[in-house]
Amino acid sequence: MPSNRRSPPQPQPQPGDIELEFGVPIPGRILPPEQWAKTALKKVPSGLLYWEALFGRRAPVVIDIGCGNGRSTLASAVARPEVDHLGIEILPVVIRYATRRANQRGLSNIRFAVIGGREFLSEHVAAGSVAEIHIYHPQPFYDPAQIHRRLITPEFLSLAHRSLTPGGKLLLQTDHPSYWAYIQSVVPCFFDLRALSGPWSDSPRGRTRREIIARHHGLPIFRGEAIRRYEISVDEALRLANSLPPPTFNADRRLRQLDEIEARS
Repeated sequence: MPSNRRSPPQPQPQPGDIELEFGVPIPGRILPPEQWAKTALKKVPSGLLYWEALFGRRAPVVIDIGCGNGRSTLASAVARPEVDHLGIEILPVVIRYATRRANQRGLSNIRFAVIGGREFLSEHVAAGSVAEIHIYHPQPFYDPAQIHRRLITPEFLSLAHRSLTPGGKLLLQTDHPSYWAYIQSVVPCFFDLRALSGPWSDSPRGRTRREIIARHHGLPIFRGEAIRRYEISVDEALRLANSLPPPTFNADRRLRQLDEIEARS
C-alpha cells in the first residue's frame, strides 16, 4: 500500500557547504550572505548588450545557451574568474536555481537571463564580441509540429559565426544520435569542427545535469569543439544558411523517456 507520508524537507545549504546533485558536487562553495552577488539580468534591454557595462569590466565573454540550472556556467565561472559569463534559458523556473546558486557563491562574473538563444544572438549580441558559445543538450523536439523550434539550424549557426571573435569557439554536446549527425553535417560549413572523445577533462563526471543523468542510464554522449572559420564573411554565412537543409531528422520518440526521467528528478 503506498505511503501518504511526504519526504522530509531537505536542509538548506549553509555557508561553506558544497552542494551535491546526483552525488556530483555543484562547483563553488556557498558564502556567507553578506558576500553574495546579484547575478539576475531581470530584463534584457532592447538593442545590443554592452558587455563592459553589464559586467563593469572588459573581459572575454562566454554565452551558455540553454544553461538549465546553471551547473556548466557555474563551473566555468569558478574555474575562470578572468572570463565573464552569461547563461540564458527559456524556462524561468530553472533560471531561478541558477541565479540563486551563482548569488550564493559570490560570482560577479556571471549573469543569467530568460531569453531564447536565436533571439538573443540576433537582437542583442554585437558582431565579433563573444569568445565562446556553449550549447549542451539542445532540445530535439519529438513532436513533428515542434521541429521548427530546434535550436541548431543553419540560420542559428550563421548568427553564432557572426557573434564570435576571430578564433572564437562553439562548444556542443548532445546525447541524441540524430541531432549529432545533423550537427556533423552542417556545423563544418561555418566552423572547423572537431569531435571530442571521453568526458570533459574539467568535469569528468559531467558538465551538466542532463549529462549526469544520461551517463547514469548508459547513453552515449557526443561532444564537439568548433572554431569559427575566419575565411567566411558574414554575408557568405547568410548565403550558406539559406542553402543548407533544416534539422528535420527523426527524433526517435523512444529517447523521450530520458526527458521524462530528468523532469521527475
